[in-house]
Amino acid sequence: MPVDQDAANRGTDEPRGRTLLPGQRSVVHIADTSGTVRELWSSDQVLVEAPNWTLDGAALLLNADGDLWRLPIDEPVLERVPTSGHPPLNNDHVLDPDGEHVFASANDWHLYRIPLAGGAAERITDGPDDRPGLMHFLHGISPDGRTLAFIGLEAASGVDGDFGTARSNVFTIRADGTDLRQVTDDAAPTDGSEFSPDGERLLFNTEVFDGHAQLARIRPDGTGLEQLTFDERVNWFPHPSPTGEHGYFLAYPPGTTGHPTDRPVEVELVEGDRWSEGRTIAAFNGGQGTLNVNGWDPTGERFAFVSYPIAG
Repeated sequence: MPVDQDAANRGTDEPRGRTLLPGQRSVVHIADTSGTVRELWSSDQVLVEAPNWTLDGAALLLNADGDLWRLPIDEPVLERVPTSGHPPLNNDHVLDPDGEHVFASANDWHLYRIPLAGGAAERITDGPDDRPGLMHFLHGISPDGRTLAFIGLEAASGVDGDFGTARSNVFTIRADGTDLRQVTDDAAPTDGSEFSPDGERLLFNTEVFDGHAQLARIRPDGTGLEQLTFDERVNWFPHPSPTGEHGYFLAYPPGTTGHPTDRPVEVELVEGDRWSEGRTIAAFNGGQGTLNVNGWDPTGERFAFVSYPIAG
């Protein structure tokens, strides 16, 4: 299906985000709660990542080439959201419950609030309540829209952007950039912090239990840590539906380290709160970018994810 390649390139030969490998496509899929999966859109020109569903149910919001893009469900043609005032964006973004804004992480390690229809971004981190040198990677927002959940990375070397020595933990911060709070304090890698539908828990993946990524949850005050999956696979990014009746997450093969691209992965569909009983509904080449953020539609009946097949 068509894509505005001139807009995708933004007038430069330098990529602002991940790009496709030779012979590779990015494919956006929609699944329902029965486990049925269908292809919505694909491209061999632009690599899209991390679908959110807009609150009106009409479109998906994705990132590509450092920008946000809208993909209508009924007529799936990729459209760049005309934003300004931010560095290239990565694949961490969540919709504001007001339906008019999106919060996003950028490659300067800060968080921004951006009009969903387009316009100037407002940086909300690096204020007086924030921690100097903290790198912010957004994954969740509370049901009332007042609090953001993010993974904060702090480089042991003191060098911003030094991921090799960084500690990662769950943090929350008010949507206006005030009241920073650290929820976990572990040396084990952690990612994907997201609020439960009632706002009472934070779900995330962590290596604190078994030495590889398992799903977990904790109260926002840092108490009540609970392991949710117990298998040998490397499990990432728990996404509960808005109703709490279902969830889905990403599973890598045993022995996978980090959160890499282009690996054999599976999408697991969960009934209710039974995260350890996920059912595989899709298996493909993917990983990073497949489902970094919550992609449920507002009704909790459908969700979206991305695969990255390579010819041959």
